Amino acid sequence: MRTALFLALTLGSTGTAYAAEWEVDTTNSTAGFGVRHMMVATVRGQFDKVTGTVNIDDKDLTKSTIDVAIDAASISTNDGKRDEHLRSADFFDTAKFPKITFKSKKIEKAGSKLKATGDLTMHGVTKPVTLEFDPPTAPVKSPWGQTVRGVSATGKLNRKDWGLVYNKALETGGVVIGDEVTLQIDVELVAKAPATAAAK
Repeated sequence: MRTALFLALTLGSTGTAYAAEWEVDTTNSTAGFGVRHMMVATVRGQFDKVTGTVNIDDKDLTKSTIDVAIDAASISTNDGKRDEHLRSADFFDTAKFPKITFKSKKIEKAGSKLKATGDLTMHGVTKPVTLEFDPPTAPVKSPWGQTVRGVSATGKLNRKDWGLVYNKALETGGVVIGDEVTLQIDVELVAKAPATAAAK
């Protein structure tokens, strides 16, 4: 009786742990950004290929973890010529640095929101950055049988801190590209299937 109870509790807790693992749905996730252009407007773009894993502890969200990667070459600003320039050595140099990654180190409560501080690696440089995000949405069942939920995050960074220094001066003063970049990340998560027990 004790053995059966122990096994039931053990298997139950293992199932819960697996249920806390969520994979980023690349098809329905984007990492967006905005930057000042010509000192008069904000140009927005996004990276279309985001992958990774988020471990969500619904009992204590501060114990959750985030580990995501962005395909730098998937950048899109609605201008093919500009996108090619952004992929070049003047900017992201995607041939040399194909991935942008974020790995959380600490998650804290911030009123009704959460703050995740972690290492952002981009253009071969790793520096800490803090993202503010809403708590994950409640899980729902999709028409295709998957369990999904969503997370949205925002943040700001100075592109020069990651060696993205390309710019041109304007005749009227100022520069073509602003240094501050605003981030808007929208991720759909799919429940990761539990690992199959090894055959005896």
